[in-house]
Amino acid sequence: MKGPKDDLLNPTDQPAPAVRGRATLPKPLTSKVLQRLLYFSEERGLPITEAVADEKPKANRRRSATAALSVEGPPEVVSSYAQALVDAALALQPALVEPAETENGESEPTAAIKTLSGPSLSPPTGFGPQWRFLGPTMMSNGQTYGESRVVVSGRIAAIAVDPSNANHILCGAASGGIWESFNRGTSWSPRTDYAATLTVGALAFNPSAPATVYCGTGEGNFYAWLGAGLLRSTNGGSTWTMHATAPFVGQGFYDLLVDPANGNHLLAATTHGIYESTDGGTAWTLRRSGRCWDLAAHPSGGATAEVLAGCQSGLFRSTNGGQTWAAVALPGGPTAYDRLAVAISRTNPAVAYAYGAAGTTLFLYRRASTGTWARITGPAGLSTGQAWYDWFLAVAPDTDSEIYLGAIEAYRGNLSGSTWTWVTISNKTGDDIHPDQHAITFDPTNANIVYVGNDGGLFVSPNRGTSWTSLNNGLGITEIEYMAQDYGSSRWLMAGTQDNGSIRYTGNPAWDHIADGDGGDCGVHRTDPNVVFHSYYSMGMERSTTRGNFGSFGWIGPNVPDGYNALFYPPMEATNDTVAQAGQSVYISRNRGTNWTEVALPAGQVASAMYIPNPDTVFVGTTTGQVYRISWFGTAWSSATALTTPRASAYVSDLHVNPANLNRIWATSTSLSGDRVFRSDNGGSTWVNCTAGLPNLPITAVEVDPGNANRVWVAADVGVYQSLNAGASWSAFANGLPNALAVDLLYHPHARVLRVGMRNRGVWEIPVDGWLAAPICGVQWNGSLAPNQTHRWFTHSWPATWHIIWTIMPTSPLPGAPQVSWKVQVERASAEFVTYWISVTNHTGSPVSFEGRYAILSFY
Repeated sequence: MKGPKDDLLNPTDQPAPAVRGRATLPKPLTSKVLQRLLYFSEERGLPITEAVADEKPKANRRRSATAALSVEGPPEVVSSYAQALVDAALALQPALVEPAETENGESEPTAAIKTLSGPSLSPPTGFGPQWRFLGPTMMSNGQTYGESRVVVSGRIAAIAVDPSNANHILCGAASGGIWESFNRGTSWSPRTDYAATLTVGALAFNPSAPATVYCGTGEGNFYAWLGAGLLRSTNGGSTWTMHATAPFVGQGFYDLLVDPANGNHLLAATTHGIYESTDGGTAWTLRRSGRCWDLAAHPSGGATAEVLAGCQSGLFRSTNGGQTWAAVALPGGPTAYDRLAVAISRTNPAVAYAYGAAGTTLFLYRRASTGTWARITGPAGLSTGQAWYDWFLAVAPDTDSEIYLGAIEAYRGNLSGSTWTWVTISNKTGDDIHPDQHAITFDPTNANIVYVGNDGGLFVSPNRGTSWTSLNNGLGITEIEYMAQDYGSSRWLMAGTQDNGSIRYTGNPAWDHIADGDGGDCGVHRTDPNVVFHSYYSMGMERSTTRGNFGSFGWIGPNVPDGYNALFYPPMEATNDTVAQAGQSVYISRNRGTNWTEVALPAGQVASAMYIPNPDTVFVGTTTGQVYRISWFGTAWSSATALTTPRASAYVSDLHVNPANLNRIWATSTSLSGDRVFRSDNGGSTWVNCTAGLPNLPITAVEVDPGNANRVWVAADVGVYQSLNAGASWSAFANGLPNALAVDLLYHPHARVLRVGMRNRGVWEIPVDGWLAAPICGVQWNGSLAPNQTHRWFTHSWPATWHIIWTIMPTSPLPGAPQVSWKVQVERASAEFVTYWISVTNHTGSPVSFEGRYAILSFY
């Protein structure tokens, strides 16, 4: 999906100016999706997939891209990572947790109540604090390439409609699990939150027994590494079990076929090849090796049915149900494809189509009833640049002369005689849908009704793509990248999302879309939370002074030279007026991004993490394991001072520094295997390895309780984990949390909730000590009043998020008429704290002594 940076691209790919401002910033010279895939793989040290190995890196791309593209990678690296994900997910099973003793505070404004501590595991148990979904349930004002805005959710990779009940729909999010609807997508329920993996590549009902449904895990388009096997449901998709792991752990699915004539006969298209099962998916045999994207079978099925396969090495055909395969020569076709899709007409199976891409060339073919393949002209403007990622082909169920093509946009083609007419159905006059198309299917009872899944979610057309309705209300599958918070509000967050811009939470599970494009890192000015910052991909950011209202952001840089090396999402931080963003150097501003100072990093270093504990200190971690400190000396920033390295050559994924004690530093790593969590108690001179007790998975984020420096949380590719003893031991802290990728953590110290941003499962939160079960009551002050006197008291430094009731109680109560009355006024003393002004009136002719009592009803 493009964003504002892409609106002013140089179409001739001429060199950019030496220094770029917002108006001339180009998109990456390779596709943004590829950049994100490389970013994900490099973070974890995973080999890049063959699907993109031929898309050669060019100048001005992020560090190590050339190396990443050249690595085929040992398969054991992928399988061990995938198995570690499975093991971690299986470990997060229900376990009873005994509540700890309650601890009440009586008089101080910061009094706390701790109702529960200790481990908490998912799925939800009956004990302990539990995670709950914060949203977004949908995002209105979503971006398209057309004239209209739409309601969006996140990336859909697969769709299946129950052949026996058109109201019953299943869809699969890229890494957000399977979702089910019984009312044609009006409402949704997640069905696999606690499966071994939430990645989905393919869904298929058994046509002859639709209560049986299969799901191929591992999204072939992107998250192929996370595949854990084949899931099966025997109740139409409401519950699922792992049906077959071998040989699919570490593979990604693209397609699944269930033979309509024999429900025990299945074919699978994966990143590793074509597989066949003859026992209902329990055991599988590799029938053809090499990446296969798409399968199409004769609608009647059977042991002698024709099956077509779109593979990296071309089109293949089987005439025995998929047991053996023969190459089909397509006239003028390439020797290898970036993507190839196939389809057989239901109404006339002699007619078939193949739709492929190689480089910038589109290859579209039709097989006539005579059996001859002929190349046809596709729609003008169709882009093949992301064919490896977004691509679909379908033939209308009621005619062999109408087809649908998906790429970045979606198209409908109609054949009349020998002439094809093409219509763009995703970007047009009127209602549009999000770009980047991944999946298509039809209503089994009405060929006019078309469902399409893309990076923005799920959409339905009642008239073959002429108009569209979003089906994203309640589909909680947004892919969160980064989060930022307002410390003065428990109900305000902003987040960057994959291909759905930057978004904002203001207490409603339906979040606001506040900026277009790809949402990257973001930040909030702590003492003036009206000032917020967000970034896209690559260097530079925008600033809003109205809490991120849509249209209020303006570009502030930093503007970097051409060829500057940075991650796809460069780290950025904001603390009061100090804002920083880093790539091969660190750009720091002390006036909210109006002016920037560049601080060099040693040659070859690229920033991957950053933390600003106070406005005068910046810590930076790099992709090769180094950590640096930069300090303000009153008139200038120091050079980057190297601390000792927690782990050489390990990707630093996150940093945390105690603002009250700069010697206490935490560093985490996403590098596979080895040590991944470190603590320093002496400012980075030495490090303590704190990895023991954590699963063998990438650690993506770390957060620390500012009220208890020994209480630490880390996020992993599966799960969140807690330590109560500064990392000496860890326990799962995932009660009710889906097994999706957890990529960012925020702790709100006043509301006492921990938030986690997840890939394709939105934002979740947990009260770290449980919700306040009973009011915390105490006496804040004692006062006295002369006869009939009115006087005002104030009490300050109460967190603005707390809900408090004030009561005035005479120490010597008398029967009869009221002795006192009081009025409470609230002053917002700062961005985080409030002052209560309490006016008390003595209604008697005698002196009155009283207590000023408070009751804290909630921290949230």
